[in-house]
This record gives sequence, structure tokens and C-alpha cells, in this order.
Amino acid sequence: MLAWRLHGAADARLEEIPEPDVTAGKVKIRVACSGICGSDLSLYETAPVPPDWPHPLVGLPGPHVLGHEFAGYVTEVGDGVDGIPVGALVAVQPSYEDGTCASCLRGEPNLCEQFGFLGVNGGGGGFAEYVVAAADKVFALPDGFTPETGALVEPLSVALHAVRLSGIAAGQTALVVGGGPIGLGLLLCLKAQGAHRVIVSEMSTARRELAAALGADVVDPRETDLGGYVRELTDGRGVDASFDAAGAGQATFDTAVDALRKGGTTVVVAMYHADVSMNPSLFMITEKRVTGSFAYTRDDFRTVIDMIADGRLDPVPLITSRIELADALEKGIHALQSTGRDTEVKILVNQEQFGRDTR
Repeated sequence: MLAWRLHGAADARLEEIPEPDVTAGKVKIRVACSGICGSDLSLYETAPVPPDWPHPLVGLPGPHVLGHEFAGYVTEVGDGVDGIPVGALVAVQPSYEDGTCASCLRGEPNLCEQFGFLGVNGGGGGFAEYVVAAADKVFALPDGFTPETGALVEPLSVALHAVRLSGIAAGQTALVVGGGPIGLGLLLCLKAQGAHRVIVSEMSTARRELAAALGADVVDPRETDLGGYVRELTDGRGVDASFDAAGAGQATFDTAVDALRKGGTTVVVAMYHADVSMNPSLFMITEKRVTGSFAYTRDDFRTVIDMIADGRLDPVPLITSRIELADALEKGIHALQSTGRDTEVKILVNQEQFGRDTR
């Protein structure tokens, strides 16, 4: 089968490799659609996981197949697998957890001491024709789903997890700093949860236009005093919750915190690549809170599926380009390194769209 494997920084190769075999408790899936994530871009640029390092929960050395946002059709199930029929359209929660560490036993598997990802740490990935996944990570999708909406369950689960951690309630207000795939996913989840007003700060014209079409109040922080704009829209109070989905350093961190009302919560969803400074006294006298949000839980994944199924979430507007598997590097990752940073939201590698029989 064909698969994109990462051999090192800026070295991804489309290669012919053996199809994975299904074993007990596993499900074999022919990938129909996969999404390109910002973390795929970071992996490609820096290769932070050494290609020859075997993750302790996977035990396989690289090079590893890329891609962790995907959906496809079941072609085979291993012994002991029930409730997932051959031919079913499925999405995969691509996380590895050991199930035995303190975090897992506490009910926080996304904070597992040995957490890893299918599509990052080995065991296959979505940028391939086939993948095998543990049955308990495979979700049969309801009628009405397509491979494209199935592939968007994973990034929306990241967003929903962050929204839940913020504690925002229906009727409250929020600021999202950064209108990329996760930022706009946050907007969708906030609206679905009943947020009264969501402000999106974003420099890209195309992304601001999409955010506005999805119901946000939008602002270009280069041209407008964001603090003044937030105060104007919240009667001087500030927002109840803010989300840093940009991770661009001190500026975006300060923007997210400064926009809060007293007692509000900032959730950091983006990966930072440099330290920021803060004054703890500010948080003491205002009771503002800052928390991180990492990945998702099984409940987040299931809830996103339910929300798409009943119409509370419609992720289709986030799709800005569809490409073939062979073009995942040139028209996907390389595009996002250049002009696509300003024009793209979600690029899908859509094998069905181009006539591949994925069933």
C-alpha cells in the first residue's frame, strides 16, 4: 500500500509498504479521508520524535506513517471484536494510553504518563491506504456522516475538550485568539454550547471572513484595539472565557488574559515554542485563571459525533481544500508552510473524492 512516512525533519516520503495485518481486538480500515493538522506541519518541520525511537506503548521503530485525523471503511475485524461490522464508516480516536498510571486511574487518560498518538508515534496513520486500530478506539458513525465529517471528529474533539475546561455557560461570552482550524473549531463548539457572543481575533482576511460567516464578531488585532473592542462588546466587563489558539508568544498570551473579566478563565490550546512571563499578583487580585487543554477523552470524541449527528455541529465550512494522497506533501504540508497559512483552514486528503474505491 502507499503511505507517507516521516524519515526526519523535512523528509516525508510516499512509499510502498506492506498492508498492516489485523490481529485480535483490532480493526482494519481502508482510509477514505484524512485531515492535515498543524501538528503534522510541526512534525514535518522539526521531527521532534526521533524516527528510530519506539514508543513504549507501540514498540515499533520508525519511520512512522503520518496522519491522525481520519475516517474510513472497515475491511476486516480481529477475533473478539463485536459491534463494528465490515463495511461500516468509522472514525478513529488516535490516542494511546497505558490505562494504569495515576492519570488514567483518575479518569484523565489524555494526561497519561505514556500518552501517544497513532499517526505520530507509530502503529500506522491516516496518510496511508490502510490502517489498523484497537477496536475500543474505533467509532462506527451514524447515518448522515461522510468520510469528510468523520475525519473532522478528531480536531473538533480537541476544541470541545478545551471549551469544557473553560467552564463557560450558555449565554456567556468568549474570545478566541487565532482563527485557524482549532480556533474555528472552538467557535463552532462555543456556539453549539450556547455562548451568547464569540469574538475571534485573527490577522488573515480569509479566516476572519469565515469566522464571521460562522457567527463570530471578528477583529484584526493589527488594525483595532482589541482590548477596547472586547470592552465595547461586553459592556466593559470582559469575556467570561478566552482561548489562546495561536500560541504566538507573549502577545497572544497577554491578549487572552487581559480580555478576561475578573474570575474568568483562559485556556491555552496552542503549543508554545518559547517561554512567556506573567505577574502572579495579577491572578491573585483578579482571580483570573489560566489552564491548559491537551487532546481529548473518549467522552469528548463520542459527544462530538453526537453533536454532528444531531446538527448542533456542522464542520463542513471548515474544509477549504481537497487533495489526493499523492499530493499530501506538495499541496498540503508545503502549501501550509507558505500562502496557505493565510488562506487555508482544513485541507483534507480525500481518496474517495478522486475515485478510489475505499470500501
